[in-house]
Amino acid sequence: MQFLVVADIHYALKQYDWLLEVAPHYEAVVIAGDLLEVSSMVDRRAQIVVLRTYLRSLAEKARIIVCSGNHDLDGEREDGERVADWMLDLGDLGVVSDGESVTISGVRFSSFPWWDGEQTKKQVLSQLEADAELSHDHWVWVYHAPPADKRVSWGGQRHFGDPDLVGWIERFHPDLVLGGHVHQSPFIPDGSWVDRVGETWVFNTGQQPGERPTIIAFDLDRKESVWLSMMGGQAQSLAEPLPEPARLMELPGWITI
Repeated sequence: MQFLVVADIHYALKQYDWLLEVAPHYEAVVIAGDLLEVSSMVDRRAQIVVLRTYLRSLAEKARIIVCSGNHDLDGEREDGERVADWMLDLGDLGVVSDGESVTISGVRFSSFPWWDGEQTKKQVLSQLEADAELSHDHWVWVYHAPPADKRVSWGGQRHFGDPDLVGWIERFHPDLVLGGHVHQSPFIPDGSWVDRVGETWVFNTGQQPGERPTIIAFDLDRKESVWLSMMGGQAQSLAEPLPEPARLMELPGWITI
C-alpha cells in the first residue's frame, strides 16, 4: 500500500492545490492536523468553508484521513475545553476525521483529535482501547503532536512533544504514528522527521512555505518511507533498526510528486 502524509498546511491554498494534483497516485492521503491558520486575515469560518470544498474534491481522488491540530479548534465545551467542531461532520464529504478509523488494504488508520483538556483526552484513550480490538495488518495513528523527548519533537531549545502519547504508544504498540506540530524538527540539528518509540515508528513531516508542502510518502509493501522538502529528501527503511536517515539521491520509482 502506498500513501502520502502532510501536516501543518495552515491554510496555504497553493499547497492544497498541489495535493489535488498528486492525490490520485496514492491509495490514501493523510493530513495530520493544522489545516487552518489562526493568524490568517481570512476569518476562520470562511477558511472552513473553503477547506470543506478542498476536502470534498480530495475525497473524490483518494481516501482522505485528517485529524485536528491546535490551529483547527473552533468550538468550546461548557467546561471551556476547546474542540474542532467543524471536523465532526466531515463524513458527508467522505473524509475520515477526529474519533474515526478506517481500514484500507489491511492498514487500520485511526484519527485522534487535538486534546485541550481532560474530557477530550479521555475520548482519545477510549478510542485507542476500542480500535486496539479491531483486526488489521498494520495500525497507523494520525495524531498531530509528536511524542515527547524524541527527535521529531525537538524545537532547537527544548522538546514540544506530548508525554501522554509516549505512554499510549508503549501500551498499544501501533506500527506508525503520523504527525507534525513542531515545524522545524526535520530541518535542525538534533531534530528529525523520523524516530522510534520502542518498535513504533514516529514521524513529523515538518512545515515549509511555498507551493508544495513537506511530505512523507510510504510504500508499506516495500517497507519504505521517504521525506521530501525544499532542502532535498531522505529515506528510511521500515525493515531496519533506526540509523541516521539516508540522503535521497534519486526518487524511488513508486513515488509521484
